[in-house]
Parts: sequence; structure tokens; C-alpha cells
Amino acid sequence: MSLRSTTSAGSSSFSRALALLVAGTYFMEILDGTIIATAAPGIAADLGVSPVDINLAMTSYLITLAVGIPISGWLAERFGARHVFTAAIAVFTVASLLCAISPNLAFLCGARMLQGMGGAMMVPVGRLVVLRDADRKEFLEAIAYLTWPALIAPVLAPVLGGLFVTYASWHWIFLINVPLGVIAFAVALKVVPNLRARKVPPPDWTGFILCGTALAALVVGMELVGSAPTPWAAVVLWLVVAVLALAAMLWWFKRSRHPLLDLRALRIHTFLVGNAGGALYRLVINAVPFLLPLMFMIGFGWNAFEAGLMTMAVFAGNVLIKPATSPLIRRFGFRAVLLLSNVGGALVLFACAFLVPGTPLAVIAAVLFLSGVLRSIGFSAYNTVQFVDVPKARMAGANTLSSTIAQVATGLGVAVGALVLRAAESLLGGEAAPVAAYQWTFAVLGVLMLYPVVEALLMPRTAGDEARVR
Repeated sequence: MSLRSTTSAGSSSFSRALALLVAGTYFMEILDGTIIATAAPGIAADLGVSPVDINLAMTSYLITLAVGIPISGWLAERFGARHVFTAAIAVFTVASLLCAISPNLAFLCGARMLQGMGGAMMVPVGRLVVLRDADRKEFLEAIAYLTWPALIAPVLAPVLGGLFVTYASWHWIFLINVPLGVIAFAVALKVVPNLRARKVPPPDWTGFILCGTALAALVVGMELVGSAPTPWAAVVLWLVVAVLALAAMLWWFKRSRHPLLDLRALRIHTFLVGNAGGALYRLVINAVPFLLPLMFMIGFGWNAFEAGLMTMAVFAGNVLIKPATSPLIRRFGFRAVLLLSNVGGALVLFACAFLVPGTPLAVIAAVLFLSGVLRSIGFSAYNTVQFVDVPKARMAGANTLSSTIAQVATGLGVAVGALVLRAAESLLGGEAAPVAAYQWTFAVLGVLMLYPVVEALLMPRTAGDEARVR
């Protein structure tokens, strides 16, 4: 089963305008998942609640996003990619306006759930359209357009959030989406082809319920880890529910004629690498923008502006190396580039474990800049290699499965970072804890990065070569 265009046939080359549009909506989705943390005190003061309660608004968004992504592929096949994508933009935009005018926390959480519904349909469907029209030789260029939001948004979120809250109000972290959403909606009507499947199976409601339960329980359980104090009994309960629902989900998908998530793509080696080692890579990498500002403020005693300014070194590395990522992959191949990004990433994390308040600022900036460089290379390689051997007929299912795995891994990054940090603080204690706890956390993350290194070593040297040829 594959998506086919109901419009006239044209060039098989992917549309760069469409790729930029999808990248822009992806940026909005990721930004709104993280930027609210900076504005939490201001939102709490206006709504008359504790700042820690604003975490509910973050969790509401992440849960809805995670639960909604698996059904996005079926909706695109059933109603057409253009209809689903434009509807998703409209929902996301309206929900952003509702978030900005929220009179209380309950209203804000409801609006955030609506926003998550829009985001869940927006990015996976947009990426599917781009990949479906791209030739194998164009995958590197297509993925390059779609990768930059994941690199830039988590780093820019604290800075933009701080600017909005300091010089305007927290409402603008949501209001900024309104004009952007209106523009994206108008462009989408013109550039998104109306792809849909000729035959659509009935929706897998059993799979949807099991998958939704597993993802929601996992997100809630890991989000609770970041609470202070951590309710460990509730954490364990939610994680047990997640494991049981996950086991039932896998059992069902293997036996269902038309499963919600098609696991057959995992039999393709390059897709498995991109979503096994790639998931752990995303988890570790997305913990870094969360940990660095905290270490600088709590461990080093810097103010928020100083911490945000130093973290921008990661952003600089991301941006400056981006034009070279595709040429690097074409020249050396996926295996070599993944080894470079993973080994280098592990070394940078170990380097972060040796940073102290007395470390020269130039050294800290250089470490973070190198982290951004390797992060950009790794994301580009993983995001491309996972699709290079996927047949067009399986692209819709593979895209939905990949989007779900990536969303879970990205969401767990902060939670795992917080969990390791909390464990390190408990074990160390004393006056050294504020700095040493972060050092040990980075060291643990560096060790976790070794699994993708081993996985990359086991890849064939020729893996993904078809996508390297212009």
C-alpha cells in the first residue's frame, strides 16, 4: 500500500519549497515543546499557580504529540496528504492562539493538547510527502532540509523564551505561531500534492489504544522523574503500565492484518540502524541542551543570560557545519560518518565531564562548538540512512514508525538526563554535588553513546551507497 498523487504527474524530483515548508512547521513543533519551560514562572504568576504546575502543560503537549503520531500515516492515506497537512497547520495555529489567551491552567492544558494533535499530524505527513517524491539520489538533499529544525530549535528555545518573557510577555511564545501558521497554511495549499492511497484498510483501533497507552504511560512516567521530590511509586507504576502495554502492542502488531505501525521496515538493516542506534543517539543528544544551561547556572553560578549565550556555541557549530554534512556523507559514506559523529560525540560528552567553573571560557566555547558540529553531522546521517533502502511502497509505514520512535527518543532525552542527574546528586551529596553531579551525568551519557558506535562498526561499508551518488 502506498500513497499516490491524485494530481497530474510531474517531475519525480522533490519540491524544495515543500521541504522548506515542512522544515518550518517542524521548527514550530519542536520549539513549542521546549520553549514553555523558560516562561514557566511568568505563566504561573499570571494563572495563579505554582511554577512546577506548568509542567502539566508541557506534559499534555508531549503526550498528545506522541499518541497522535502513529495514526498520522493512516489519516494521510485515507483523507489525502494535503488535506491532513493543512488541517494540522490550522489546528496548531488556532491552538497556539488559545494557549496565549488561556485564563487558567486547565484551559492552557487543553489548548496544549489540541496543539499537540496538530503537531502530531503536521510533521510526519509533511515528511512523508517530501520523501515520497524524492529520488534515492536526492535523499541527502531532502533530509538536509528536514534536519535543521531538530538541531536548532532545542538550542534556540531558551534564548527566544528568555527574550519574549523579558522584553514582552509569555503570551508571545504562542502568539508568534499565529502569523507563521497563516503563512504556512497559504503556502501548503499551493505546494503540497494531494497524495492518498487507492485502497485504505480499516483503522487499527486496538493497536491505536495499546500504542497510545504505552506512549502516554512512558511519557508521564519519565516526566515525573523530573519532579521535585520525585514520586518514585508513581514513576514505577506508570513505567510498568508502559511495559505491559508495549508488550501487548507488539504482540498485536505481529498478528494484525493491517497494524497501526508496520514493523516490517525494521527488517531493513539501514532502517534498523537509523532507529535503534539512532534512537539512543537522539536521546543522548537531546539531553545536552537541557543539562548545559543548568550546569552553568547552578554549578558554575552564571546568570541566565550568560548560560544562554554560551549555549549558543552549540548553535553556531550546528549551522556552520550544515552545508558540509551532505558532501561528507557522499565522500566517506554513512558508516564512516556515523562513526565520526558517535565517537566524537562520546569524546565531547567526556570532555564536558571535566568542565569546572575555572575552565577558560574559550575552552568551554570550543567544546560546545565541536558538540554542535558533531550533532549536525550525526542527525543528518541518521535521518538519511534510515530511509535509503526503504521501498516506495513501504515509505508511509516506515515514516510513521520512524516518527514515533524519534518522538519518544527525543522526549526521553530530558527525562533520562534528569534521572541520571538526580541519581548523581543523591549518591554524591555534600558541597561538591552541584558541579560533580553534572560531571558524572555527562560521563554516563558518554558511555551510552558507545552503543551507537558499536552498531556503526557493524554496518557494511557500502550501506546506503545508492543515496551517495548524485
